[in-house]
Amino acid sequence: MAQVALKKPYHVDLADLMRTYETNYAKLNALLPNQPSVGDVRCYQAAYLTYQIQVVEVTKYTTLVDICQSDDVPVFPLPTMSVRLYHDARVAEVSRCDHLMRVNARYDYPNDKMLQQDEKVQLNRFLGEWLSFCLKQGISRTPLNI
Repeated sequence: MAQVALKKPYHVDLADLMRTYETNYAKLNALLPNQPSVGDVRCYQAAYLTYQIQVVEVTKYTTLVDICQSDDVPVFPLPTMSVRLYHDARVAEVSRCDHLMRVNARYDYPNDKMLQQDEKVQLNRFLGEWLSFCLKQGISRTPLNI
């Protein structure tokens, strides 16, 4: 008799996701001005590509930034993302990405948009890798107010 392999349902590893949020917060803060204001823009050039971080909203406990690639014809396009920094918890989370107006913690699979079950985890890990790349390889195209 053949045995049927049962697939375990996907569960978010909250501890791992929170570690990602915390490291992204630290990395993103290193790329932003000390006292960000709405409209502040920081541009970074890395490997012949130009990236932009723009402050969209500042409240008492949060800051919302948009991250995009500002090259005319990007060779390796970075998805446009909105990232919310929660200063009281010291975490940063991708809240919106190109094709998603809101990033859910988990998606059923398969689905109409063919999103992975762990799409939120993957987007936040990608953000962390991209921030590390900018910190290691990037050259600020904007004077930093220190």
